[in-house]
Amino acid sequence: MCLAIPGRIVAIDDTERKLAVVDVAGVRRQINIACIVDDDHPVASCVGDWVLVHVGFAMTRIDEAQAQATLQILRELGEAQSEIEGVGEAGEAQSEIEGVGEAGEAQSEIEGGN
Repeated sequence: MCLAIPGRIVAIDDTERKLAVVDVAGVRRQINIACIVDDDHPVASCVGDWVLVHVGFAMTRIDEAQAQATLQILRELGEAQSEIEGVGEAGEAQSEIEGVGEAGEAQSEIEGGN
């Protein structure tokens, strides 16, 4: 499965090599925009475009509403993942506490049997 992340092109680094800077949720990275430029939409006109970024390439242009909706879903997935990890960590901690209790009971039985 592949995941493309929405980002906004904020600068052109190299027109000839078709390199631009994209902002993805406050993180800026250099990407290749060759897949989204043509005679009707040259490199210089890409600043301000919302794009889907995958492995360092702008794969397609999208509108701002699509970008914001996708970013919101990704934020929600991140929050859900944090909650899932929190539940898992709480379960592990409870298991450790129960394990200590069982170990203590086993030790008492051993000591009582001597």
